[in-house]
Amino acid sequence: EHKSWDTSILCKQKSRRALPELAEKLSRLSAIDKTGINNAIAEALRSGTIERFEGEKSPEGAAWNKSIRASEKGGLTLTMTGQLKSSINARATEEGAEVGTNLVYAATHQFGASGRVIRAKNKPYLAFEYHGRTIRKKQVTVNIPARPFLGISDEDRQEIKSLVEEALSEA
Repeated sequence: EHKSWDTSILCKQKSRRALPELAEKLSRLSAIDKTGINNAIAEALRSGTIERFEGEKSPEGAAWNKSIRASEKGGLTLTMTGQLKSSINARATEEGAEVGTNLVYAATHQFGASGRVIRAKNKPYLAFEYHGRTIRKKQVTVNIPARPFLGISDEDRQEIKSLVEEALSEA
């Protein structure tokens, strides 16, 4: 019984010495610029998303199905005008980071669409090229495969980890 009492006193003495050190560490951690870290994370995620357009791959690394236009005329899938890629934006607050786009058609490319009906709106018919021929129709039904561009890749996860570790080491 005497031995456990000695151990208890020793632990209490070590705890009393460690408390100020722990309090200082916690104080430094609470002073970390969370918005700044999240801004860096958001920008890293935005850059990674834009790189996926160049690599034509999902965040998991799966290749996108080549578009008919890219197959027939060359170029990259989802980059005919560059509008979707240019619309990728990032935001951050103290609570977190987000990357996305406000383009209405982005979800169609992210998730795909089966049996999507496209109708002529401003003219009596749609006109488009398909396998070297011009096609005119009042409406068409299309199946658009998913070509996910938003998400977090393994490279993004590693970048986030590095950014957080760097911020913590500087605290």
